[in-house]
Amino acid sequence: MLRFSTAGESHGESLVALLSGLPAGIPVDQSFLDHELWRRQQGYGRGGRMRIERDTAHILSGVRHGKTIGSPIAMTLANNDWKNWEEILPVAEPPPANPPPAWPAAPSPKCSSVPSVSRSPAT
Repeated sequence: MLRFSTAGESHGESLVALLSGLPAGIPVDQSFLDHELWRRQQGYGRGGRMRIERDTAHILSGVRHGKTIGSPIAMTLANNDWKNWEEILPVAEPPPANPPPAWPAAPSPKCSSVPSVSRSPAT
């Protein structure tokens, strides 16, 4: 079963992709990946910035000598424009939540409601 996961956001330092479930020995062509990323840039997008950024995939693991090795493939796509957004984009604060109901206070050892245990002398 193939599994594909991603992490990161559009204005973050990079995007991360993880592909697992490929058997060993499948050819992986870096130039093909980069060409497919280039094709994506020419098509659908939200604005003109997409066309000025040149994406390339950097394979971190799972591929050796141009072939899969059977372990998950991890790759990153760096955002070369990240430094321009690092200071500008705020971190959203979570909305205030209703606090959970208070737990009843544990009885104090000197509290009269705590029963004392005593042992009767053995007979």
